[in-house]
Amino acid sequence: MADDDESIDVDDIEEEEEVEEEEVTDLSNSDVCTKYQEASKIVNLALTGLVSQCIPGAKIIDLCNFGTTVIDASAAKLYTKKVNGKEAIEKGVAFPVCISVNEIVCNHSPLVSEELPVLKTGDVVKIDLGCHIDGYISVAAHTLIVPQNAEDKVTESDDEMGNVAVAAYNAMLVAVSTIKSGGKNEDVTTAVERVAKHYGVSPISSVRMHQMKRFVIDGVKEVALHSPTPDELKEFGEEKVPACEFEQAEVYAIDVAMSTGDGRAKPGELRTTVFKRNVETNYRLKMKASRYVLSEVDKQFPTLPFTLRHFEDERQAKMGITECVAHALLTPYPSLHERLGAKVAHFKCTVLLLPSGTSRVTGLTLPDYFKSEKQPDEETARVLAEIAAKEAKKAAKKKKKRNKK
Repeated sequence: MADDDESIDVDDIEEEEEVEEEEVTDLSNSDVCTKYQEASKIVNLALTGLVSQCIPGAKIIDLCNFGTTVIDASAAKLYTKKVNGKEAIEKGVAFPVCISVNEIVCNHSPLVSEELPVLKTGDVVKIDLGCHIDGYISVAAHTLIVPQNAEDKVTESDDEMGNVAVAAYNAMLVAVSTIKSGGKNEDVTTAVERVAKHYGVSPISSVRMHQMKRFVIDGVKEVALHSPTPDELKEFGEEKVPACEFEQAEVYAIDVAMSTGDGRAKPGELRTTVFKRNVETNYRLKMKASRYVLSEVDKQFPTLPFTLRHFEDERQAKMGITECVAHALLTPYPSLHERLGAKVAHFKCTVLLLPSGTSRVTGLTLPDYFKSEKQPDEETARVLAEIAAKEAKKAAKKKKKRNKK
């Protein structure tokens, strides 16, 4: 009996040691918070730089490469300790830089061989990107209008563009305010739909907000921008998002895209270049090019989205990607298109659900040339007023600190 008791005690001790050694990967760990904050700073830096580069004559491929360089170079300066000659911490691009113009909603990151026309004055540009430090992901998206030239500023937009941009940005802010510990995803959807209705625009029904975890950009918990009716579920094959509740220490990508069209953006003629490895699926590929693609993905992009542009052999990559997708080894992120002539706005930010409340850590302010004569509903106006008051208080506190120095 004494031997049995002793063996039980040893097992208990081993279990306790395993529990103690388990890494805490949510916001209850201060180191994790720091990594999210550092990734967010890089995202905002890259986004700000890209906004300044969106001028007449700019090539989309050059903008994508510029943003990627800013993210990689900035991330390389952090956590530089090496183990056995290799960096101990992975870091860099978490979502490829995408530049989507006019009725293209998102996910456009072209290959060098398939460059689109350069940007011109008046083009509406949506920038989307992400950075991670040690797998802790931060993302953002922004919408702007290309100015007359590099020195001039845009002073106004047409009414339709103003309505859709103000609606999308306000919906993002309201969603940030609604996503808090104990809240439910359907409440966020209701708030976003309410904003869209009052501005006379449509949420892009296929866009989702997602929970993010370490090395996971599209988590299980989702928020829809639009709650489909039974007829829409049947006619358009839309899916109803399962109900979920938000919890403290979680991280979310607040992703809002809206248009003056019907909101049912679809893949267009542009080649899909952004993909993500489906880690739960395996298959013995037949084509040599396909095996090359999967081997490179498993080595370089085992969990996070990537673009075909990152492959050294573009021809092989284009040949091999089809079989990988056909057997569900890779998940495609197609470029989504609204109808020709529709006005589209896309804004995205990252939020941390901290004990002190929900903290928005990425995203730029709405360009002041986006204006709308339409007024938000009473509830939305109240939330926006509260947000403005908090921002003003924060700005005053920062100013006071600077003056003391």
